[in-house]
Amino acid sequence: QVQLVESGGGLVQAGGSLRLSCAASRSIFSFNFMGWYRQAPGNEREKVATITSGGSINYVDSVKGRFTISRDNAKNTVYLQMNNLKPEDTAVYYCAIDDWYKLYWGQGTQVTVSS
Repeated sequence: QVQLVESGGGLVQAGGSLRLSCAASRSIFSFNFMGWYRQAPGNEREKVATITSGGSINYVDSVKGRFTISRDNAKNTVYLQMNNLKPEDTAVYYCAIDDWYKLYWGQGTQVTVSS
């Protein structure tokens, strides 16, 4: 089992920045991948960014150049740095970790970007 605790969401004006953190309850060193997803009201959950155990990174097109995913194995934490935020980035953001056997989800953190 893996427990995930997210933090860093909030209210920010358009053009601002936030950094989300996701702390795992055990080592993330050998996980298949870690990522961030988001879900806006009325929309399906969308994959935002992922990073594999080998370091491969992918972003959804709408956040490329603005968001950066990273991880700190020593702290068992994955981050999402979000810059130049736009109102359309408003959503609940979820951390997810796949340990090769199961996909675990965090509780979600609200990000609201005002225009």
